[in-house]
Amino acid sequence: MDSLISGGDPVVRPIRAEEWRAVRELRLASLRDPLAHLAFLETYENAVERPDSFWQERAAGSGEGASGARQFVAEAAGGRWVGTATVLVEEAGTTDWAGFPVERRQGHVVGVYVRPEHRGTGLTKALFDAALEWAWGIGLERVRLIVHEDNRRAQAFYRKVGFVPSGVTVPLGDAPGESELEFVLERL
Repeated sequence: MDSLISGGDPVVRPIRAEEWRAVRELRLASLRDPLAHLAFLETYENAVERPDSFWQERAAGSGEGASGARQFVAEAAGGRWVGTATVLVEEAGTTDWAGFPVERRQGHVVGVYVRPEHRGTGLTKALFDAALEWAWGIGLERVRLIVHEDNRRAQAFYRKVGFVPSGVTVPLGDAPGESELEFVLERL
C-alpha cells in the first residue's frame, strides 16, 4: 500500500511494530507544534514521561497486521518521518473516548500531523488517501474525526477531502467553554 507523491518522495506506508522509537519521536515532535493545544488531547510533558513499553505497545497495536488500528507515516528520503495519521477502529455497541455510544462500525482518524516544512505539499492528502483506503478495505461503514472548533485550517482541509460536520459537538472537560466538532465521511 505504498503511495508515492511529488516525484517519489515521501512514501506513505503503514508503520511496523519495531519502529516504536520513530513513532515516539514523531509524536513528541507533533506535541511541540504551536497548534498542538488545538490538535491533540495529550501534552508533550505527559507523553515524554511515558515508558518505552507504552510506545512499543502503541506501535504493535497500530502497525502492519494489526486489526484494531493502523498508523500511516510519510517517510522522506533518508528515512525521516515527516507526517502521520492513524485510524482507530470503533465497533458498534461500544462507547467512544468521549463517552458517546458507537452506533456502527467506523474508523476514527487521530494523530494527524505533518512537519511544518512539508505542509501544503499534498502530503496530508496522501496520508488520508492511504488511511481511507485501509478503512474501506476492512469494511468500515464511515470514518470520522474530531477537530477543535478553533482549528479552522484543519477544518478546511477535512472539508476539502470530503468530510462534513455531523452536528455532534464534544465539550472539552479540561477547557470549559471550548468544544470539538465531529466531521464524518460516509463510505460510497
